[in-house]
Amino acid sequence: MEYLFHILIMILIYVMLSQSLTLAAGYSGLISLAHAGFYGIGAYTSTILTVYYGFPFLFVLPIAILLTGIIAIIVSLISLRTVDDYFIIITLGIQVVAFSIMNNWMHLTNGPLGISGIPFISILGFAIKSKISFLFLTLFLAVLIYMILRNVTNSPFGRILIALSEDEIFVKSLGKNVYQAKVISFTLGGMFAAIPGVLYAHYISYIDPTSFTVDESIFILSIVIIGGMRSLWGSALAAAILVILPEALRFIGMPSNMAANMRQIIYGIALIFMMFKYRNGFMLS
Repeated sequence: MEYLFHILIMILIYVMLSQSLTLAAGYSGLISLAHAGFYGIGAYTSTILTVYYGFPFLFVLPIAILLTGIIAIIVSLISLRTVDDYFIIITLGIQVVAFSIMNNWMHLTNGPLGISGIPFISILGFAIKSKISFLFLTLFLAVLIYMILRNVTNSPFGRILIALSEDEIFVKSLGKNVYQAKVISFTLGGMFAAIPGVLYAHYISYIDPTSFTVDESIFILSIVIIGGMRSLWGSALAAAILVILPEALRFIGMPSNMAANMRQIIYGIALIFMMFKYRNGFMLS
C-alpha cells in the first residue's frame, strides 16, 4: 500500500504542475520550458526557510508562492517581448539560468550536493508523517488548484486567453490588453507551480538541482500536450498515465542486462502511439 500511495502522490504532484502550465501554454498559447524552474523555486524556498530558519509550513507556502510569482512576473516581462519560437527559446534560457543558480550557489542551495533533512509538514501542531496523510493533503491542494483554474478559464478573462491564442490581432482590435493578459496567465501558472514544489521537497525530504532540469520542463509540457492543450482533466489523465507507465514496465520480465533500455524504448513507442492516436490530446480528440 505504501508504494501505491507513493505513486498517487507523484501523480497528483504532476497533475498540479501540468494544470498550472495548461493555463499559460493551453489557454494563452505561451509554450514555456521554464516551468521546472518555477517548480524548483517553490521547492528551494520552502526548504531554505524550514531547514535553515525553522519557519512553519503555513508560513513558507505563501512565501514560496509569492516569491515564485514575483520571479514569474519578471520572466514574463522579459520573454513576452518576443513571440512564438523566440518565446520558447527565451524560456529555455531562463530554465538553464535557474538550474545553474540552483547548482552553483553553494552558500544558499548547497549546489549539486542538495539539501537534506527537510522536516515533515506540520499544520497547527499536526505532523503529516504517513504517506496516507500526505496523500490527502496533496489531493486537497490539487483539487483546490483545479477549482481555481476552472473558474479562471471559464471566466471572461479565460475567454480572452482562448481568443488571443487563436487570433491575437483580433483580440487587440477589440481593445483588450493582450500583453497584460499574457503576463497574468504566465504569472499565475508560475505561482501554482510553486505549490507542488513545496510539497515535493517535504515529501522526499531531500532536494537537489537534478529534479528541476530542462528535461523536467519538457516532461511537464509533454503531459499538457498529450492530455490536450486546453483540458485540465486531460492533463490529469495524461499525468496519471505518464507516471504509471514507467512503473508498470518494471513488472515486465526482461533480462537484467537489457531491461532498462527496453523499458525506455517501450515508453517512447507508447508516447508516439498516443500522439498518433490522440492528435489533439486525450480530451480534445
